Parts: sequence; C-alpha cells; structure tokens
Amino acid sequence: QVQLVESGGELVQAGDSLRLSCKVSGGTLDSLSVGWFRRSPGEEREFVAAVAWSTITYYADSVKGRYTVSRDNGKNKVYLQMNNLKSEDTAVYYCAAPSQIISTAQLMTPDIYAYWGQGTQVTVSS
Repeated sequence: QVQLVESGGELVQAGDSLRLSCKVSGGTLDSLSVGWFRRSPGEEREFVAAVAWSTITYYADSVKGRYTVSRDNGKNKVYLQMNNLKSEDTAVYYCAAPSQIISTAQLMTPDIYAYWGQGTQVTVSS
C-alpha cells in the first residue's frame, strides 16, 4: 500500500516562493508517476503538475513557468517548487500516485490516481 504525506504549505505573501514536499512510502518511487493537484474552496480538484516515472514533467497552463515539479528517488520524495505565487494559487495541495503504470495522457486525470495524501494548505495573501 502506497502512502503519501505532503508538507510545506503555509501562509505567504503574493510574489513569494514555497516548496512543497511529498514523502512516498510503501512503494518504489522510481517506478511511480506522481501528480500534484489542488482544490480551492468551492472549486473542483484541478491538476497542477506531474512527474512521470520517466522523469518527464507536465504542468497546467496556469502554473507553467512558475512551478517546477521534481523527484528524488533516493529520498522517496517529490517536490513542487512554487515561485511568484498569486492569490489564486490559494488551495489545499495534494500529491497522488496511481496503482499502475499510466499513460502520459492520463497524468492530468485525478480519477486515475489510487493513492492520495492528506493535503497541505497553501494560502497566498495579497
């Protein structure tokens, strides 16, 4: 059973940077794709970024150029570096992993992911 634990969320000012971490256990990270999603109050869960097992990365248009997803297989961790944060980035951020190898086209689909962390709150004050 794969388990994921997010950390790093906090209250920051617009324009600040923040790095979220996702600790993965119960599985071999180098064979897993990991996605980051977020949910704002009253909104649907949305795709943010993903790093495939092949290390190829994918981003939502809203964060492209500001966010960077990376992985450290040796530490069993996936990171989400967020720069130039905006008030609209305020949300609970989740990392997730599928139960099997998925295609790159599926990486942005939350229903594909079987394992989810508990989430970490990011609040950006303007």
